[in-house]
Amino acid sequence: MRRWWAAVALVAALAGCAGPAEQDDGRVRVVAAFYPLQFVAEQVGGDRVRVENLTRAGAEPHDLELRPSQLAGLEDADLVVYLRGFQPAVDEAIDLQDKGKTFDVAGVQPLRDADPHVWLDPVRLAAIADRTAERLAAADPAAADAIRERARALHAQLQELDGEFRDGLADCRRRDVVTSHEAFGYLTARYGLTQVAVTGLNPDEEPGPQQVRDVAKVARDRGVTTIFFESLVSPKLSETVAREIGAKSAVLDPLEGVEDGETYFTVMRANLAALRDALGCR
Repeated sequence: MRRWWAAVALVAALAGCAGPAEQDDGRVRVVAAFYPLQFVAEQVGGDRVRVENLTRAGAEPHDLELRPSQLAGLEDADLVVYLRGFQPAVDEAIDLQDKGKTFDVAGVQPLRDADPHVWLDPVRLAAIADRTAERLAAADPAAADAIRERARALHAQLQELDGEFRDGLADCRRRDVVTSHEAFGYLTARYGLTQVAVTGLNPDEEPGPQQVRDVAKVARDRGVTTIFFESLVSPKLSETVAREIGAKSAVLDPLEGVEDGETYFTVMRANLAALRDALGCR
């Protein structure tokens, strides 16, 4: 099976992938499953890495289906960074790869309740960045010192972001964050907030009318003024709950992808501003 899949991928690579000059440019070839992992690899690796993101901008990563050319990229990669349990198609393809070149970031720290959204906690992402640096340093020993230095710089930036969230959310009139999808458990737990989600970890889950009414009652009883929806998901569910209790709806971005010009830090700081406004923080 592995040989057959590799053969299909190789045919696709020869048909339309990057040419030999790009493939042999001396950089470490990294495949990242979705944006936050791409961000970490690029920040830590700098000009010593060439990173391919399997999930295109604006696409929902849970629903990813791999093209033959992407399977070829997995075969050719020096390092594949992914999060097991988040993208079934990626997990299936990873099972056919050399385990020595794959890095499952879910193993850096234990997951909470099988929730994969670890990157929304800057402290956890810093730990992932540190481990990514070690894998890249092993793949490129000549640049190991520079890679580790960049990892230290990223770690410091993430610690600074953590401090901004701690300070910004320390004194708020409300502590409940109502979301359409249960994606923000790590973020809310880190900063002493309570997530109230209309649906569970699966963004495609359709809640029943009673479930929506229950969440609306909790939101009304706790004085919630904002119902959050995600950037890659329809706002209809959040708008329904918001109308039910006379609240407004707003975006809280799970950072599964970014638009042009945005980065992990710009989106996370926009999330902080949205939370401060919704929670009435001083």
